Amino acid sequence: MASLKIKKGDTVKVIAGKDKDKEGKVIAVDPKKGKVTVEGVNQVKKHTKPSMANQNGGIITMEAPIDISNVMYVHNGKPTRIGFKIEKDKKVRFAKSTGDTIKD
Repeated sequence: MASLKIKKGDTVKVIAGKDKDKEGKVIAVDPKKGKVTVEGVNQVKKHTKPSMANQNGGIITMEAPIDISNVMYVHNGKPTRIGFKIEKDKKVRFAKSTGDTIKD
């Protein structure tokens, strides 16, 4: 499988689904399933049993993963596609709309 173009910490915009046009920071990336978890996007309610960490249990709201194809990287306030190029013997990501290198 090719390396993913979205990484943890990137700002992305949702381009499809119930949370379309929302922006957020990537919390987690699952390359095997092709999913990303974005802050404040695809919120679901989860019923939890009481435990040592959560004494009362109850219903908590959390972010669920969404497909990586439904998000786009945001560069300078605008969504853009990402490509790879070799610079000084190093593979780097760049924004296809501007050609700028993305700093990791």
